[in-house]
Amino acid sequence: MKRMHDTEVHPKGMVIAYPVKDGLYLNITNRCTNRCLFCIRNNEKGIGYNLWLEREPTVEEIIQAIEDPSSYAEVVFCGYGEPLLRGDAVIEVARWLKAHDAKKIRINTNGLADLFLDYDIVPLMKGLIDTVSISLNAHNAEEYQKVSRSRYGERAYEALLDFTKRCRQVIPEVVLTVVDYPGVDVEKARAVAAGLGVQFRVRHYINE
Repeated sequence: MKRMHDTEVHPKGMVIAYPVKDGLYLNITNRCTNRCLFCIRNNEKGIGYNLWLEREPTVEEIIQAIEDPSSYAEVVFCGYGEPLLRGDAVIEVARWLKAHDAKKIRINTNGLADLFLDYDIVPLMKGLIDTVSISLNAHNAEEYQKVSRSRYGERAYEALLDFTKRCRQVIPEVVLTVVDYPGVDVEKARAVAAGLGVQFRVRHYINE
């Protein structure tokens, strides 16, 4: 089936769904609990789309923007904010995606959902989410806070690790990531991922 997202998608003037390579990415919030030094929001170029939202889209608007999920290799919850801040919306949209033949569903998250949701979202992701990509950012709590500048301070790191362990039990693919940012010890972070028995990926720092 022909893809409908050859250009930017602007329901009600906002970019909610945007294609990157073979995937369709969903921009559902600009809010985040961290202020990472390397965040793409800090550079003017961004990724080629204006992902600043005038307001957060409703579940209905997100679904309308997706159109046909089966024409993409994966659908990814990833925008200019932390998607799990809208945990209920993520689960509802993921259910719709599964019912409409989405091949793969991924969430890119900071892994701090336990600190800002009043419920455990991990069991709700079972059977819906195929991949969780979690921003590890550093190899210990002190270094994490230096680069992530979380509102939760150094306790954020342990929450992230615990979230990762629980995701590993119910999600087929769990990936910890770091950015090749100055001062980040990539190899020590890789060892953390290995110790947790999950995959590891280094993301390229965009500084333009």
